[in-house]
This record gives sequence, structure tokens and C-alpha cells, in this order.
Amino acid sequence: MESGMKPRLSLARIIEMNVGFFGLQFSFGLQQANMGPIYGYLGADEAKMPLLWLAGPMTGLIIQPLIGALSDRTLSRFGRRTPYFLIGALLCSACLWAMPHSATLWMAAGLLWLLDAGNNVTMEPYRAYVADRLAEDQRSTGFLTQSAFTGLAQTLSYLAPSLLAQMIDRNVLDANGIPVVVRIAFVIGAVLSLSTIVYSVVRVPELPLSSDERARIAGTPMTAGATLREIRDAIVEMPPTMRGLAVAMLCQWYAMFVYWQFIAFALARSLYATADHTSDQFRSAALIAQQLGAFYNFVAFAGALALIPVVRRIGARAAHIGCLAASGLAMLLVPHATAMPQLLALMVGIGLGWAGMMGNTYVMLAGAIPPARNGIYMGIFNMFIVIPMLIETLTMPLMYDALLGSDPRNAVTLAGMLMLTGALATVFVQTIKIRNCDNADC
Repeated sequence: MESGMKPRLSLARIIEMNVGFFGLQFSFGLQQANMGPIYGYLGADEAKMPLLWLAGPMTGLIIQPLIGALSDRTLSRFGRRTPYFLIGALLCSACLWAMPHSATLWMAAGLLWLLDAGNNVTMEPYRAYVADRLAEDQRSTGFLTQSAFTGLAQTLSYLAPSLLAQMIDRNVLDANGIPVVVRIAFVIGAVLSLSTIVYSVVRVPELPLSSDERARIAGTPMTAGATLREIRDAIVEMPPTMRGLAVAMLCQWYAMFVYWQFIAFALARSLYATADHTSDQFRSAALIAQQLGAFYNFVAFAGALALIPVVRRIGARAAHIGCLAASGLAMLLVPHATAMPQLLALMVGIGLGWAGMMGNTYVMLAGAIPPARNGIYMGIFNMFIVIPMLIETLTMPLMYDALLGSDPRNAVTLAGMLMLTGALATVFVQTIKIRNCDNADC
């Protein structure tokens, strides 16, 4: 169906179509909040921590462009994108269920590879589904609503162990040293991961393809060679807006990956002066990191909704510059905060940055890519996320001891500097649009 003929959706239907993103992001939030501490409980060395997070960038780099190309050319009774939602959600649920039962460090790392594979199979088609389903002037609402669900889901996933600790002693551990409250949180995530995806695809199914679209897809072979050629051609023909976002994405996602990996360890140093991962103080720092993560994700939830009229008025690029600058300044100050009120105030800046990262960049992108390639370009755009993560994974172990003094607080400071650099890089992004859309979306 052509963009101009797409039925307009009410806000309630736009919310329903993004409920599945809530379950997907609850899974991501559990990873961000808990994988660092889980690795610590299982005996990981801080300097090697980034290598244990290699699953996310590697699976995203390989899977999302391939799934994007395949979902653009899939014909099934369920639609182009829906089969990938369901397969990915099933894999996510199984891995979330198994993760807290990990007996060894490498078992946890292996399950993270499978979990991230499932998340990536679901993620890219979901972005394309929103672009497919909505009229041009509703896309900013669609993607920023998706960003709001990211904030809400991660608020609850970060907060889940702390809420459970109100009913279950946080020091009650399973045989592998992982707290019981963490295990229960992962079970909740396993249920949400699948149930919310099913809800969205039932309530807001994909639009039926036109006869011309079906004929075009049917005439494109689903072979490995054809898929790789399509990815190659799309990269060569990449729109200027997408190319311009590359540097900003490098900075902001490298920074965010550093923050997720080291924030619990940094707080253990700044609040409790401890580097002992088996101590009660470290478990307290891990819970505080999760509570702060819940708060900045709540700010992201509210901020994404507040950004909808702001983006319509000043454009996504200007809004994103402000969001990244706020996040960068906050990260610079986090290692020097020694009280909870200070830390909560700084989470406002990080929350605004996270809202922008999950919404504004996709608003800029959606108006600059051809509709027939929504899937593949959303998949390729994910490379702008996972390549910075991969670079971080390989470079942080080299600099952690030599340049950062084996101090996680210095790692968080580095993240803040990179966020500010990302804000500067966004200034130079050309917001050239190739289709009819308003200023806010392009």
C-alpha cells in the first residue's frame, strides 16, 4: 500500500502496535541492569568485562541486516515482518528463563549470545513495521511512542530486583551466587517478551500488500546471494542523512555501552569504596545502579512523550543535540556524586539522552529512506549501533588498565566525553528527505 493511502491510526492504536516493543525492551533492560553484576557474581574480571558483552554487537552486526533484507522480501499468510517477531520472541523467552540458572561464567556468556540473537531477530522488523504501518505525518508519533515504551519497560526491568527485594531478602542466593530476586525478574521478562509481541500483532496486524508489491517481492529471489547483493547495493546507495548520522551514532553508542558495563562498579567505588564483587556493599551498589537506571528510563518514558511536540516544532536534529548534550554532562558528573539526590538529578540528563537515542534518530532516518527498503535500511542502521559496541568491546580492555587506571569511574567519565562529541557531530547531519513529510519528521 502506498504511503499516501495508509489509514491514519488513533493514538490508542499506535500505542497498541508498540506494546510488543515493551516486552522486547524489558528484555534489553534486564541485560543492561543485570549482566554486569551476574558476570561479577560468577567471577569475571573487570578489565575483561567488555569482552563478555560481545554478544550484542556481534549478533546485531550479522543478524539485523540479513533479517532486514529477508523481511523486505518475505511473503507469508502472517505478513512480511510478523514471522520474525514471533521467532525472535520465542528465543528471547527461552533464554531469559535459563539465564539466572547459569552455573559458570561462560554459560551465562553463551546464553547472552542466544538472547541477543533473538532480540535482534525481533528488533529490526519491528522498526520497519512501524515505518510500514504509519502515514508520513504520524511517524514521529510512532517512533517516539516506541521510545516511550523503551523508557517504561526499562524502568520496570531495572526496578524489578529492588521491588522484589522488598518481599525477598536480597542476600538469598541460588547455588551459583546469583540472587533469587534476579532470577524471578528474568522469569517475568520471559513471560512479557512473548505475550506482548503476540498482543501487538493481533491488535494491529500488518497492512496487506498491494498486487504490485507482491509481484515485486515474488520476483526477487530469497537466496543468500541475492540477499547479500541487496545489502551491498543498499549500502552503496545509502541516503546522505543516514551517512551523516554515522559519527554521532559511533560516539553515543560507544558511550552508552561503557556506561551500562561499568556503572555498578563505579558506584561501588564512589559510594562504598569497594571493588569486592562478593561483598554486601557491591550488591547494594548493583541495586542502586538498577534503581538509578529505572529512574532515567522513567525520565526517558516521559521525555519521549514530551519530545513529540518539541520535534514537531524544532525538528528531530535540534532536539537530539540537546538530548545528547544533557546526557554527556550528566555522565561527566556521575563519578563525583556521593549521595542519592545528586545521582537522581543527574539521571534526568541521561534519561533525556536515552529518549533521544531511541526516538529522534529513527525520526530522522524514516523520512530519508525509500519505502521498499524500510527493512534493509533499518537493519543496516543497526550496524551504526553495534559497530560502536564492537569497537568498545575490543578497545576498552586495552585502555582500562593503561589509560583509565583500572577505575570504572574513569570509564564513566570517558562515556560523558563521547556523548558530548556525539552532540557536536549531530550538528553536521544533513536532514535531506526523499519523500513528502513535514519538517518535524525530516
